[in-house]
Amino acid sequence: MAAVQIRRYRDEDAEAVKEVFTLGCSEHVPSSFMHLLKQPPTQMLLMCVFCALMTSSKSFLLPILAVTLLLAGVRQFVVYTFNRYIDTCLRKDLCDIGATYMQAKDRCFWVAEVDGRVVGTVACIPNEDAPGCLELKRVCVCRSHRGAGIGKALCRTVADFTRERGYAAVVLFTYVVQTDPQKLYEHMGYEKIREFLVPKLVAKIANFTLFEYRLDLQKGGKSE
Repeated sequence: MAAVQIRRYRDEDAEAVKEVFTLGCSEHVPSSFMHLLKQPPTQMLLMCVFCALMTSSKSFLLPILAVTLLLAGVRQFVVYTFNRYIDTCLRKDLCDIGATYMQAKDRCFWVAEVDGRVVGTVACIPNEDAPGCLELKRVCVCRSHRGAGIGKALCRTVADFTRERGYAAVVLFTYVVQTDPQKLYEHMGYEKIREFLVPKLVAKIANFTLFEYRLDLQKGGKSE
């Protein structure tokens, strides 16, 4: 594979960054759908619908059809939720990356480039709840370029940036369904310090948990 260059964001990267982010977020739809199906409220709803229709119709066909349509509806709801999240991000910090990340103190945005193509992103900002920490955000690597150490290089870039500016640690937040990123963070020396539900009713019903990770630079995080 061609050499990977980690460099700071430039304005001409805007569309490529948005594409990488959008595709990366969309990849979590199947795992989020499966997570939702495993939750007791979802299973109870499906069972109640099936049993109620089975009892009233005396037929297998109607309840099976109803449950199938219900499952399709649940999946479309997951797709809708992710699309809303993507649209919100594209209208907020990713709308003007230069202004959000490149023109303010202790903020930055980087891209991973291979053969002139943006294949990965990462950013950091000061964390509002932890004054001594920078928060790692928007880390994503194209599926076609995973397994080549790009994610590790992006995480190291943020750690170096944080250390150079005198901050004590890097923190980040990741969803329960993002199992591969969690493995990467733990390999890099991050420690899970907190778990909490996303503060929305639907997220609480679906048990959609956020994990907070922290890399203490004073202890020395892994660099390999």
